[in-house]
Amino acid sequence: MRTDVSGLPPISRRTALKLLGVGAVGAGLGYSRFCKPQPTLFQPDSLDLPRRLPAAKKVVVVGAGLAGLACAYELSQRGFIVTLLERSPQLGGKIASWSIQVGEENFMMEHGFHGFFPQYYNLKSLVEELNIRNNFRSLDFYSVVFRDGKYQPEVFRPNHSAFPWNIVDLAVASPNRLHWGINLTKIAHWEVFREISGFQIPDSFQRLDYLSVADWVTSDFPQGLYDLYFLPFAKSSLNAPDELSVGELMQFFHFYFFGNPEGLAFNGTRQDMGTSLVQPIAGAIEDQGGKIVTEATISRINWQQEQIESLSYQQGNAQSDVPFWVKRNTLMIDPQIEYYGAGDRVFAAASGTTTAISLTCTHQGCTVQRQADGKYLCPCHGAVYDSQGQVLAGPAKRNLPRFQIVQHTEDEVQLLAVLPETPKIQQTIEGDYYVFATDVPGVQHLLRLGEGEVNQQVYNQVEKLAIADPFAVARFWFDQDFEWEHSNFTSLSGYQLTDSITLYHRIQDQFIAWHQKTGGSVVELHAYCYKEQEFPHQQALLTAFEQELYEIVPQLKEANMLHRELVNQKNFSGYPPGSYAERPETCTPASNLLFAGDWVKMPFPCGLMERAISSGLLAANEILHREGLQRRQLLSVNPEGILRL
Repeated sequence: MRTDVSGLPPISRRTALKLLGVGAVGAGLGYSRFCKPQPTLFQPDSLDLPRRLPAAKKVVVVGAGLAGLACAYELSQRGFIVTLLERSPQLGGKIASWSIQVGEENFMMEHGFHGFFPQYYNLKSLVEELNIRNNFRSLDFYSVVFRDGKYQPEVFRPNHSAFPWNIVDLAVASPNRLHWGINLTKIAHWEVFREISGFQIPDSFQRLDYLSVADWVTSDFPQGLYDLYFLPFAKSSLNAPDELSVGELMQFFHFYFFGNPEGLAFNGTRQDMGTSLVQPIAGAIEDQGGKIVTEATISRINWQQEQIESLSYQQGNAQSDVPFWVKRNTLMIDPQIEYYGAGDRVFAAASGTTTAISLTCTHQGCTVQRQADGKYLCPCHGAVYDSQGQVLAGPAKRNLPRFQIVQHTEDEVQLLAVLPETPKIQQTIEGDYYVFATDVPGVQHLLRLGEGEVNQQVYNQVEKLAIADPFAVARFWFDQDFEWEHSNFTSLSGYQLTDSITLYHRIQDQFIAWHQKTGGSVVELHAYCYKEQEFPHQQALLTAFEQELYEIVPQLKEANMLHRELVNQKNFSGYPPGSYAERPETCTPASNLLFAGDWVKMPFPCGLMERAISSGLLAANEILHREGLQRRQLLSVNPEGILRL
């Protein structure tokens, strides 16, 4: 063997490269242990470009959830003439708030508790610009509690080490570390470890998007790892394991854990989400001349040469005279009634008739349930309607809206409101750009309203989007408080319905003040993605929620329930196996139409509220780029896992 002058054998080029790679990984691991990794800048501009538009351009944004608000905010700050249209009376979409009455007092109700994680970099940047940091308070830590004591509670706290040191710290702190079930002598377990630590877009989706999480874990998967982390965190994506792509789960885990150097503690809002976040964003849009129109129902979208020429809308809280499609509900069975829709948007039609009524209670939105005598009863607050939807007993004041069945197929029915309460004035608006930022049912409805030369490729992409299983939130007011050793927001695992509990009287100021005055408590249970077969109507949901609440907090059995609210919707984005390849992106085949929302295919890892915000800012950036303006800086966690293939 030939040796060099040092007397050591020579090193081949391949060996040298391996050693350099090992050294780089070792240096990176050491750095990630002692120095907090910084966010990754997505798509930086190489030139110093103007920030404001020199000549007026019009942008129409449809949908005022977080995605639409973020897009409208950024463009309004840059000199665009922005019109933001929202169908609901409230802005915010899934983080909207509305007033309810409890006894003699008014409170703000929401769609459920939302946590603001420290790696929500783009959302946090808006919070900083709006100077509303004080609208949030730290929850310091949070727990995952397991039913029947199968595992000891897990507690997650801030941790500023990147992967793999955050896993090491978790293992040291976890009381269940000996129950993870990992056996690294098994090839299958190594494969799991490689996938969760080596996420990469689009490679991970190409390998894993065909497979559901439920199918993935049936083949020699570490059971403790699934029970402790994968199941509760997968469901918190609001997609059930049997309907969730493994590729999407890997993105979710990478963003929230394996690629996240910030730890898992998070903030909550001091007031309701509308007051704390939505209203400041909306105010900033209007301060720059942006126009916000609520209760705006899109009636027609005019297409010319496969791009949008204009759209028309009606405004007002009366029933719209725009027809819409609703899917048949095969789980609510009654030989005399046909049901359509789900969640809090259900319609009933007597068999063989051409009219239907909405079952959404006109008091506070619960779904009324048909009784044996043909009347309809609201399970939340007791309003009673006759078989035709006429109010018989309060607290509701208005009758259930009635609809004409215009068309029907085997799976769907098209409904049209009967006798709108007030005449509708239709307005038409033209824009240089259009951004559709609604939820999935909303964007599918918008594409169905197209007239003229509709871009068929866009239409087909949107029609294939999936909707996740419904979610439900039940909030209860009691006349007593109780001892609670876990976090004020706690994930729960092992229950048939409930996935989390929130103690609002220890988080939000309005409920803290009520607790201090009365000694009572306000508790919320959240079911992220329940199966409609198991809970086909809202009375079943309320019954199960109450039973599980008294099991979770036995002390409340001795308290008096003063009030309850239920939110139940089926409109969250689905990420089923096989959906990634054809998922719409920000830019569409229609040159002046862009998409925003948590259903849009994203070029970097993100989830939930950060995914919505980032998608809106991506749409704004695309418009800015086309107009030769400086794009907004967008940040993400490290977009690739350290052990990427």
